[in-house]
Amino acid sequence: MSSRAAFSPTSAVSNLQNGYVWRNASVLGGIVIGIIMLFVGGCEVTIFEQAGKLDAEKMKLRRFRLEEVEKATNNFSQDCLVGAGAFGNVYRGTFDMGETLAIKKSHSESYTTLEEFRNEVRLLSKVKHNNLVGLVGFCEETGKAIYEDEIILRDNYKNYSSALGPKAAKILVYEYVSNGSLLDYIKGWGEKSLTWRERVKIAIGAAKGIAHLHEGINPSIIHRDIKPSNILIGEGYVAKVSDFGLVRCGPVGDQSHVSSQVKGTPGYLDPAYCSTFHLTPFTDVYSFGVILLQLVTARPAVEQGQDREGNIADIVDTNLLLQGCNMEIMLKMGQIALRCVVKVPKERPSMTQVWEELEKALNSVDDLLVPKHPLEEDSLRLISILSVDGIGLERFHVDVDSLSFQSASLRCLETSISVDEDFSIRR
Repeated sequence: MSSRAAFSPTSAVSNLQNGYVWRNASVLGGIVIGIIMLFVGGCEVTIFEQAGKLDAEKMKLRRFRLEEVEKATNNFSQDCLVGAGAFGNVYRGTFDMGETLAIKKSHSESYTTLEEFRNEVRLLSKVKHNNLVGLVGFCEETGKAIYEDEIILRDNYKNYSSALGPKAAKILVYEYVSNGSLLDYIKGWGEKSLTWRERVKIAIGAAKGIAHLHEGINPSIIHRDIKPSNILIGEGYVAKVSDFGLVRCGPVGDQSHVSSQVKGTPGYLDPAYCSTFHLTPFTDVYSFGVILLQLVTARPAVEQGQDREGNIADIVDTNLLLQGCNMEIMLKMGQIALRCVVKVPKERPSMTQVWEELEKALNSVDDLLVPKHPLEEDSLRLISILSVDGIGLERFHVDVDSLSFQSASLRCLETSISVDEDFSIRR
């Protein structure tokens, strides 16, 4: 009987109802658990996204809207274009109240991720120095805000991808430096040639800016692209190092270097960096040494087919001889330059040592100048007297992938410093 009762219609209905209830309870429980997981997961995503966002107020930066940047640059017109490079274009932007700023609009492929752009903004927000171009703010537009309404997304789906590109923007806004770059003056594009004092002042300022990157920030920053076009000239010939598109954090703790893919500009690339992929602050020191030589000679860093030797008139910028020049400090600058480009990176001076030595030399030099002379035969004979007693010409030569990089340089006044004539760079 008990066996039959177990299989009676009444018990069967009861079992079915209980099973239904249990199944419903299981489904309901699954739904509740799913909602909880979705909520928690959504919270985690939201927290992650919020952590990645840039806090302009905390970084003491301004957040610019794309519309105001477009208005300031006349929609990024060619008339406002002041510079262009592999990383992006730089525009002069005029904002409300007549404020002029430099707008660096990156190329679409410059950043692989949005977080890469944000990390650069965070890093640059820490760079505060009178000899570094200051970051004023940024503009970050992903295009999502335009299409966040689901109806618009649905109705304009075909246009979504194409519209997202133009509206997305990763823009850095810097202070505007109006007097051009050091390259303009080296190439003679400036309004006038730089005097010897102006050249030394620019060298000291730029060296202080780079030294702050190396020693004034933790972790240190290596610029990787020190060259004349990245040294801007402000009012009173104050040098300001710019373009931080290739910066890398330097070694920390017991590290002697960081390994990095070689990036930079031919003629200013450290041969040791090219051959070992070891990046150190001395990589920037080498590049700056080349710039010091250019300040003395006004010659390009890359000069193919040129292998000249001669007296001092062959290497010092002609404009210095015409203006009147303190040869002692120009020679001192040449000496420091040669120490910056020695083959072994650890044997080079630090950037702090460079600016301290230049500043000390500037403060101690006599105002005894080489008198102004037209460059005629008699005056060249007079100037050539200065090349007696060990003041001569020495070159350094760098081979990189069959390219010949040469710069004329001054030899130190009877010092024991030696520089290898040939640096071989292998991949």
